[in-house]
Amino acid sequence: MLKAIIFDLDDTLIDWSGFTGDWTQIETKHLRPVYDYLRSKHDPLKDFAEFCNTFYTQTRAAWSQGQATLNAPHLGELLVNTAFACGVPETLNGMPRDEFRKKLLHLHHWSPVEGTTVFADVTDILTKLRAHKIKLALLTNAYQPMWMRDIEMRAHGLIDFFPMCRFSAADIGLLKPHPDAFHKVLECIGIEPHEAVFVGDSPDTDIAGAQAAGMKSILRVVKRTQPMISGLIVPDSAINTLHELPAVLDDWFPGWRD
Repeated sequence: MLKAIIFDLDDTLIDWSGFTGDWTQIETKHLRPVYDYLRSKHDPLKDFAEFCNTFYTQTRAAWSQGQATLNAPHLGELLVNTAFACGVPETLNGMPRDEFRKKLLHLHHWSPVEGTTVFADVTDILTKLRAHKIKLALLTNAYQPMWMRDIEMRAHGLIDFFPMCRFSAADIGLLKPHPDAFHKVLECIGIEPHEAVFVGDSPDTDIAGAQAAGMKSILRVVKRTQPMISGLIVPDSAINTLHELPAVLDDWFPGWRD
């Protein structure tokens, strides 16, 4: 029996095809208030350009390590470590590390990225699934904690569809395709793997991970082309639009609409 569908976020629900900006410029904008706060509290501090370069270097290293180990990078830890590397004393003037990390994350002022939008098919399908009492959950390989990605979810009108179980890799500490990341979501929903389906756009992370966790997987092909999946990663189904999802579910779970 189908009880839940777990979705990836980026390029599955949120369409990034309209993003044409420079990611470094966007991140630099968010780093500025973090730096200004640190500069007001700790002097001397390395200049802003070196602060940004230190952050980017640490971020690249964290993602490289994450791809090898599947341990998820965490934006808050990267901000804290960058602050230490640029002259902030590790004593933090008596501030606990968790409090310091939370302060820097709030100063980061994450916001929806210009050019991103919700795919046109998303709201209709999520509404239909919810009407048939299917639980909806979310798992994204983001290095921001989920409360930051929730800012985008609210702006795009998605958060009400996922009232309980929304996880980023930073929250769990693991990146997809680690099966424990998927098991964490299943535990939150309170169901078994055979009662859920995962929908995502990445064969390497979404499809391989969901299958390793014991779930059926559906590849969302962002471009309307026949998917060419090489190697051993083959989705249980592939769709070009979420409007094709109910028919796949009819085949796998007859009567799920009831």
